[in-house]
Amino acid sequence: MLCIIVLVGLLGRLGYLMLFCSEHYVELADELHERERDIKAARGRIIDATGTVLADNRTVCTISVIHSQIENPEEVIEVLSRELDLSEEYVRKRVEKYSARERIKSNVDKETGDVIRNLDLAGVKVDEDYKRYYPFGDLASKVLGFTGGDNQGIIGLEVKYEEYLTGEKGQILTLTDAKGIEQEGMGEKREEPIAGNDLYVSIDVNIQKYATQLAKQAYETKQAAGVSIIVMNVKNGEILAMADVPEFNLNEPFTLIPELEEAKAACTTQEEEQNLLNQMWRNGCINDTYEPGSIFKIITAAASLEAGTVTLEDGFSCPGFTIVDDRRIRCHKAGGHGQQTFVEATMNSCNPAFVALGLRLGAERYYNYFEQFGMKQKTGIDLPGEAGTIMHKLDNIGEVELATISFGQSFQITPVRLMATVAGIINGGDVVTPHFGVRVMNEEKDIIEEFEYPIMEGIVSEDTSEKMRYILEQVVENGGGKNGYVEGFRVGGKTATSQTLPRGTGRYISSFLGFAPAEDPQVMAMAIIDTPQGQYYGGQIAAPIVRQLFENILPYLNEIGYNVTVSQQK
Repeated sequence: MLCIIVLVGLLGRLGYLMLFCSEHYVELADELHERERDIKAARGRIIDATGTVLADNRTVCTISVIHSQIENPEEVIEVLSRELDLSEEYVRKRVEKYSARERIKSNVDKETGDVIRNLDLAGVKVDEDYKRYYPFGDLASKVLGFTGGDNQGIIGLEVKYEEYLTGEKGQILTLTDAKGIEQEGMGEKREEPIAGNDLYVSIDVNIQKYATQLAKQAYETKQAAGVSIIVMNVKNGEILAMADVPEFNLNEPFTLIPELEEAKAACTTQEEEQNLLNQMWRNGCINDTYEPGSIFKIITAAASLEAGTVTLEDGFSCPGFTIVDDRRIRCHKAGGHGQQTFVEATMNSCNPAFVALGLRLGAERYYNYFEQFGMKQKTGIDLPGEAGTIMHKLDNIGEVELATISFGQSFQITPVRLMATVAGIINGGDVVTPHFGVRVMNEEKDIIEEFEYPIMEGIVSEDTSEKMRYILEQVVENGGGKNGYVEGFRVGGKTATSQTLPRGTGRYISSFLGFAPAEDPQVMAMAIIDTPQGQYYGGQIAAPIVRQLFENILPYLNEIGYNVTVSQQK
């Protein structure tokens, strides 16, 4: 009776498992005998404003081995070592390893992968996937960024828009026996990958190429530590070009540029080598701050006009220096500028005149305008690692600090922060958000997302904005920025020459910010030369760079729809 009861119980349990749990256990059995191999998804492309592909994909192969399926280990080791240019010791270690699947090498050229596949070696698997490819090499390298071995973004737009660019992996499922040997005739199941979406950006490859060419030229001829050029739409903040020379090869992002090879030889740790790579990848336009020098006088002038503490006709006297709290602050012109109006003082970039403007405003009011103009905030540009402004606390701003701030020293900002605020001052009062991303589209050209960016409205009145446009046009037409003049176009701008810390080292940063057309600004460009050798004044070496840039791109911008109207100077 006991045996019958046990038997009935077992039969009942068996029936339950067969009738009600069969599907579950079939799945478990399949999983036990299935081998999974990932198929990388094609990453979304990065496409510029002209429709040119800046970041694409290339088909590559991943070579791996399955130990239980290898019939001739020595032949496999010999072939893979030769074709993949790997040491025999490295390959043998992986071929002889008891594992379900062992990867030998990823990102192998398709041609090499095809050679290995055609040899039909038992236990050797060749799977195709994708590797990021940048058609223009080092063009806009610090903006675009690059991906790692897993096709995941590391810096730049590649990491900022990772969620849109990355696709969904697929899988290859094969059935094996208990020893892990694939069963012939059973075929394989494939779950196809889903490609990532395309990112459309505001960069114009034609403008980017020319800006990079000019930056490289200045970098070499002036033997500078670095040269940056930014071109931005004044109305909406779209960045048309951003070059930060020296750039690096996006297709070999872990290979140091020649300028850092000597430093690499002195490295004793892996951390030091990584620091060199980080230095090479660093984008000075957004990751680094600097003393802006005389371009910042645009901010002081706008604040003074807005506060009503100065008019265009106000007079200033410059004997070549001014005394603030027993501190002698010199003008760049040793003999001084003598008597001059406010407009002439700006054209002359006269330090004593702007010290007087800063003192008229007072520390608290000046500080309030600094905040009102958005200078203490990050711009929110769609690149990682934007640096913030380094500024005195209000309580620590005495008359000397206020005097030096008024002409762009003793604090630090990023170039892109300065450009965004100046754009707001000259476009009628709206501070735009500098950006690259425009929209995301799928393979069928359906819009997935159209990006919108915040605008800080009304930082100055239209009256102040109009006066600033007039003043800055005079700077280019008759003042220190005359080397930025472009025949046939009305251009406004401001030069700067700032001494780097520590003072007295003879190191300078030369820059020029220009915009066109002066009566209704559409496009703005800024050139910054870090530590030029020889002549270092911004009006002499930076302004000509922007002039050459404008001479080439302004007619082109008219052709593609910008209203950069050809007109006569006032």
